[in-house]
Amino acid sequence: MNSKRYFVYILASKSRRLYIGVTSDLERRVFEHKSKSIAGFTTQYNIDRLVYFADTGDVVAAIEREKQLKGWLRAKKIKLIESTNPTWEDLSHDWFGDEPLRTADPSLGSSPGLKAHSG
Repeated sequence: MNSKRYFVYILASKSRRLYIGVTSDLERRVFEHKSKSIAGFTTQYNIDRLVYFADTGDVVAAIEREKQLKGWLRAKKIKLIESTNPTWEDLSHDWFGDEPLRTADPSLGSSPGLKAHSG
């Protein structure tokens, strides 16, 4: 039985420019964004605040969800973020303490095992 987890996540800059990604190691990936260790869009626009994430044991579901979110209009992405994180808190600011509070993502319906998290 595979217990691997895959994460779809949204990062934001202080001015709320968004980035959507998928990873199997969310802590490592967020650290890479925060430390700017990989040049690119998030480094260029200082996008390093984790404002939304969801996890699943199904890699295909994670990739499909990432593609779905990237296709949404900005207003819908903002509504999703604010449904679990209305103040746009950086969910990773104290990550190495207690695990963030888990909540269901209402937009997923019966999607296979994808769970949203908020702070």
